Amino acid sequence: MTNEQRIQHHLSRRVFLHGTGVAMALPWLESMPVWGATDDAAKKPNTPPKRFVVQFMGTGISPNNWGAKGEGASMELSKSLKPLEPFREKLNVISGLFNRPSVGVGIHPGMTGNILSGMPLTRGAVLHGGISVDQVLAARLGNDTIQPSLVLACEKPLTGYHESNFSMAYSSYISWLNSESPVPSEVYPSQAFDSLFDNNGSQRMTSVLDRVRDDAAALRHKVSREDRAKLDEYLTSVREVEKRASKMRGEMMKASDNAKNKNKPLVAMKRPDDGLPEDLREHMKLMCDIVALAIQTDKTRIASMLMCRDLSGLFYPFLNVNDGHHIASHDDNSAGYERITRHYITQLAYLAGKLDAMPEGTGTVLDNCCLLWLSNMYSGSIHDNNHLPVLTIGGLGGTLKTGRVINYRDKGDENRKICSLYLGLMDRMGVKLDRFGDATTRLAAF
Repeated sequence: MTNEQRIQHHLSRRVFLHGTGVAMALPWLESMPVWGATDDAAKKPNTPPKRFVVQFMGTGISPNNWGAKGEGASMELSKSLKPLEPFREKLNVISGLFNRPSVGVGIHPGMTGNILSGMPLTRGAVLHGGISVDQVLAARLGNDTIQPSLVLACEKPLTGYHESNFSMAYSSYISWLNSESPVPSEVYPSQAFDSLFDNNGSQRMTSVLDRVRDDAAALRHKVSREDRAKLDEYLTSVREVEKRASKMRGEMMKASDNAKNKNKPLVAMKRPDDGLPEDLREHMKLMCDIVALAIQTDKTRIASMLMCRDLSGLFYPFLNVNDGHHIASHDDNSAGYERITRHYITQLAYLAGKLDAMPEGTGTVLDNCCLLWLSNMYSGSIHDNNHLPVLTIGGLGGTLKTGRVINYRDKGDENRKICSLYLGLMDRMGVKLDRFGDATTRLAAF
């Protein structure tokens, strides 16, 4: 059997709800033990898969308001980390790690484009860095899912060059397919939603749930009472996300027409004239909901979310902050930038909460995930990336110990590489490499 045939066989045993121009994958159902099993040979005990999701915030955090002490349920979190209190037993707060190839090469792009690869970046017109950890996992594990990875962003990429002669592409992308090519990121929630359900064709504007109603009704009679409740809850969640995505689809289409009338590419338009939500809270929340649905239904097991890029131009009127993100980061211990930092941690907490509310096996979907949160620097006021703010939530199916505060600052440079963290996480995902980026060893005590 060829690799392509194996993939098709695996996917054919999954449960989908079908309708005209749409295919809706379903969450893990206990009464169908292998995910989507439809044949007797496949019906045997199944272990939920492990997933990896990255959230990235550019230009650092609020240093005086960051940190934790203690462990487990008694862990004490700093002001900026307070939104994570419900997850203290599933949280790791990691300090002292650094990305050595990005230190001392110049601020901003040179600190960002290799945050998930640990490879040196090339200045000038030719992009050259390395494949990112999420794409290594996607290449090795993506055959088990419909989509190898999901790459989202809440801010459009920059073009041109920084004064350090690094391409602004390095500031705009964290997910890299190879040393020369970033993975295109989806910034429009409606298009990200459509990709979840293969929603296309002439009926794309019609509700996906309306089109799969008959299939859903038939499936309800085939599964257990517990799974019927899970199915109903899932469909309700899809309906709520679909309503919000549909509203944004209309705004995007109007923006596209306006751009054509002005003879401009849509990418050149500024928010909200480009069709992106003016309220960042709604944009980010919806992107988190889309990732949660993708993970819940096993559409993909690998996702990255660039919540704001390096040199970000996002504004936060709802936080009573007048400056844009990048300028605000130059006063990173101000009350305003602390609120910005806490806003991004709130997005992580929201996604964790969505996944933790989804029963799976003997635990929740979150228990089988690793949510990795990080920034490209610690302090934006002095552009310090000698150590980075790093968080993980979720236990990867019990393989990752959690509820810890771990400090590597005094362990020596060879023992605090962020790529050593990536090697350890990949091990737990079943992808074992001799080296990744600049690291050949795993982190001690992780």
